[in-house]
Order: sequence, then C-alpha cells, then structure tokens
Amino acid sequence: MSDHPHDHGHGHHQAEDRWKHNGVRVIKGDKLDDNTAQTPGMYRQAAINHARVGAQKIWAGTVSIEPNAKTGVHHHGPLESVIFVVRGKARMRWGDRLEYVAEAGPGDFIYVPPFVPHQEINADPENVLECVLVRSDNEAVVVN
Repeated sequence: MSDHPHDHGHGHHQAEDRWKHNGVRVIKGDKLDDNTAQTPGMYRQAAINHARVGAQKIWAGTVSIEPNAKTGVHHHGPLESVIFVVRGKARMRWGDRLEYVAEAGPGDFIYVPPFVPHQEINADPENVLECVLVRSDNEAVVVN
C-alpha cells in the first residue's frame, strides 16, 4: 500500500458512494434557475449556488442584456464579481457618477470589485449580450 492520499484501502466503497453524491456536479445549460436577484434591464440565471449544489463560497450563472439596453446602477455589496463575455459587446460604466467607461468583447473578462457602483450596457444595436457571471459568495447579492 502506498502513502498516496487517494489510496482508501478497506473503505473504498464508502468513499465511492460519498463522491457519487458529493463530488463533481454538472448543471445543464437548459436547467438554469431565474429565481435569483435581478437588476432592471438584465436577465440573470443561476447555475451554481448554495440551494442548487451546496456551494459554500461561490455563485455562478449567466446574464443577458437585450440590444441597446442597459441595467440600472447597482453594486454587489462585499462580493467580487467576474464577468466573461461570451457573445456581444459589453460597455461598463462605474464610479459615483458612472464617470468611468470600458468596453469588452467575446473572450474578455471583466472584474468588478466590492461595493463599486456600476452599470452594464449592451453596446450592440442588433445582438443580445451574453455573459457568464461568477461571484465570491454562494448567493447573488444585488443592491439596486
């Protein structure tokens, strides 16, 4: 028997059962949950959170914004957010007066620090903006 931490010896079947129900989870794209915090102008769907998979420190899902639409100004309290642009052109405005602006396209990542007031804008007049969103807690905190 080796000293490798994954050698389970006699308890192999117990460990196997434990991992079957508490291991990797796959959430199908057509099974996302829109019963999550929303911001006007944006449509969020949860994939990973405490209620769905028992997540302890992370929330993940999708967000879409219609062409030429924008969200209301909001922040996410003490949470950090990462947005990955899948399709479309995102324009981010942030600051006390939304005085700062940056744009992101497919393949780009956007980082939003805690308590930063911001607004997401779909800068494309014809196509929906589609993004993947990850936050640093197991529930979506939105302060509109």
